[in-house]
Amino acid sequence: MTWITGGPDTRFHWSEDMGPLALILGIAVAVLAVALIAWAMRSNTFFSAVVRIQKDRGHTVVSTGPYRLVRRPGYTRFSAFTLVTPLILNSRWAFVPAAATVAVTVLRTALEDRTLRNELDGYADFAQSVKYRLVPIVW
Repeated sequence: MTWITGGPDTRFHWSEDMGPLALILGIAVAVLAVALIAWAMRSNTFFSAVVRIQKDRGHTVVSTGPYRLVRRPGYTRFSAFTLVTPLILNSRWAFVPAAATVAVTVLRTALEDRTLRNELDGYADFAQSVKYRLVPIVW
Protein backbone atom coordinates (compact mmCIF):
# COMPACT_ATOMS: atom_id res chain seq x y z
CA MET A 1 0.00 0.00 0.00
CA THR A 2 2.91 2.36 0.61
CA TRP A 3 3.95 2.11 -3.03
CA ILE A 4 0.37 2.22 -4.29
CA THR A 5 -0.28 5.39 -2.28
CA GLY A 6 3.09 6.97 -3.01
CA GLY A 7 2.96 6.56 -6.78
CA PRO A 8 -0.15 8.63 -7.49
CA ASP A 9 0.78 11.12 -4.77
CA THR A 10 4.10 11.78 -6.46
CA ARG A 11 2.60 11.74 -9.95
CA PHE A 12 -0.31 14.09 -9.18
CA HIS A 13 1.46 16.20 -6.50
CA TRP A 14 -1.15 15.60 -3.79
CA SER A 15 1.36 16.54 -1.09
CA GLU A 16 4.25 19.00 -0.91
CA ASP A 17 7.68 18.09 -2.18
CA MET A 18 9.92 16.95 0.68
CA GLY A 19 13.15 18.12 -0.94
CA PRO A 20 16.43 16.45 -1.83
CA LEU A 21 17.58 15.97 1.77
CA ALA A 22 14.60 13.70 2.43
CA LEU A 23 15.59 11.59 -0.57
CA ILE A 24 19.22 11.41 0.54
CA LEU A 25 18.18 10.48 4.10
CA GLY A 26 15.76 7.86 2.77
CA ILE A 27 18.37 6.25 0.54
CA ALA A 28 21.00 6.29 3.32
CA VAL A 29 18.68 4.58 5.80
CA ALA A 30 17.53 2.10 3.13
CA VAL A 31 21.16 1.14 2.42
CA LEU A 32 21.83 0.71 6.14
CA ALA A 33 18.67 -1.40 6.43
CA VAL A 34 19.86 -3.69 3.64
CA ALA A 35 23.27 -3.98 5.34
CA LEU A 36 21.53 -4.87 8.62
CA ILE A 37 19.53 -7.67 7.04
CA ALA A 38 22.65 -9.06 5.37
CA TRP A 39 24.44 -8.99 8.73
CA ALA A 40 21.49 -10.71 10.44
CA MET A 41 21.28 -13.41 7.77
CA ARG A 42 25.01 -14.02 7.94
CA SER A 43 24.91 -14.25 11.74
CA ASN A 44 21.89 -16.56 11.90
CA THR A 45 21.78 -19.68 9.75
CA PHE A 46 18.21 -20.22 10.99
CA PHE A 47 17.04 -16.84 9.64
CA SER A 48 13.58 -17.14 8.12
CA ALA A 49 10.84 -14.80 6.93
CA VAL A 50 8.39 -16.64 9.17
CA VAL A 51 8.78 -17.88 12.70
CA ARG A 52 9.44 -21.59 12.74
CA ILE A 53 11.46 -23.79 15.01
CA GLN A 54 13.88 -25.85 12.95
CA LYS A 55 14.51 -28.75 15.33
CA ASP A 56 15.54 -30.97 12.40
CA ARG A 57 18.50 -28.60 11.84
CA GLY A 58 19.40 -28.27 15.52
CA HIS A 59 17.84 -24.82 15.89
CA THR A 60 19.48 -22.82 18.66
CA VAL A 61 19.30 -19.24 19.85
CA VAL A 62 21.68 -16.89 18.04
CA SER A 63 23.14 -14.10 20.15
CA THR A 64 25.92 -12.82 17.90
CA GLY A 65 25.98 -10.07 15.28
CA PRO A 66 22.97 -7.75 15.42
CA TYR A 67 21.26 -10.19 17.80
CA ARG A 68 23.48 -8.76 20.55
CA LEU A 69 21.55 -5.49 20.19
CA VAL A 70 17.98 -6.50 19.28
CA ARG A 71 16.12 -9.78 19.26
CA ARG A 72 14.44 -9.23 15.88
CA PRO A 73 16.89 -7.43 13.53
CA GLY A 74 15.02 -8.62 10.42
CA TYR A 75 11.96 -6.72 11.54
CA THR A 76 14.11 -3.74 12.52
CA ARG A 77 15.36 -3.63 8.94
CA PHE A 78 11.90 -4.08 7.50
CA SER A 79 10.45 -1.33 9.69
CA ALA A 80 13.24 1.13 8.90
CA PHE A 81 12.99 0.45 5.17
CA THR A 82 9.21 0.79 5.26
CA LEU A 83 9.36 4.11 7.13
CA VAL A 84 11.87 5.68 4.73
CA THR A 85 10.13 4.50 1.57
CA PRO A 86 7.84 7.58 1.59
CA LEU A 87 10.96 9.77 1.66
CA ILE A 88 12.36 7.98 -1.37
CA LEU A 89 8.99 8.22 -3.15
CA ASN A 90 8.65 11.90 -2.12
CA SER A 91 5.15 11.18 -0.80
CA ARG A 92 3.79 12.42 2.50
CA TRP A 93 0.62 10.36 2.00
CA ALA A 94 2.69 7.18 1.80
CA PHE A 95 3.52 7.60 5.49
CA VAL A 96 -0.05 6.52 6.36
CA PRO A 97 0.21 2.94 5.03
CA ALA A 98 3.89 2.79 6.04
CA ALA A 99 3.01 3.57 9.66
CA ALA A 100 0.17 1.03 9.57
CA THR A 101 2.55 -1.60 8.20
CA VAL A 102 5.06 -0.93 10.97
CA ALA A 103 2.27 -1.13 13.58
CA VAL A 104 1.31 -4.58 12.25
CA THR A 105 4.99 -5.55 12.26
CA VAL A 106 5.30 -4.55 15.93
CA LEU A 107 2.28 -6.72 16.74
CA ARG A 108 3.69 -9.60 14.73
CA THR A 109 7.02 -9.26 16.53
CA ALA A 110 5.30 -9.49 19.91
CA LEU A 111 3.39 -12.60 18.87
CA GLU A 112 6.44 -14.29 17.38
CA ASP A 113 8.50 -13.41 20.44
CA ARG A 114 5.92 -15.21 22.59
CA THR A 115 6.09 -18.26 20.31
CA LEU A 116 9.88 -18.35 20.50
CA ARG A 117 9.81 -18.03 24.31
CA ASN A 118 7.47 -21.04 24.46
CA GLU A 119 9.03 -23.27 21.80
CA LEU A 120 12.75 -22.48 21.39
CA ASP A 121 15.03 -23.73 24.13
CA GLY A 122 17.10 -20.90 25.60
CA TYR A 123 15.07 -18.08 24.06
CA ALA A 124 13.61 -16.93 27.38
CA ASP A 125 17.14 -16.47 28.78
CA PHE A 126 18.19 -14.72 25.57
CA ALA A 127 15.19 -12.36 25.88
CA GLN A 128 16.30 -11.53 29.43
CA SER A 129 19.81 -10.63 28.27
CA VAL A 130 18.76 -8.79 25.07
CA LYS A 131 15.94 -6.60 26.32
CA TYR A 132 15.01 -4.83 23.08
CA ARG A 133 12.97 -6.41 20.30
CA LEU A 134 13.39 -3.87 17.51
CA VAL A 135 15.15 -0.67 18.53
CA PRO A 136 17.92 -0.48 21.16
CA ILE A 137 16.97 1.66 24.17
CA VAL A 138 13.41 2.10 22.80
CA TRP A 139 11.67 -1.28 22.47
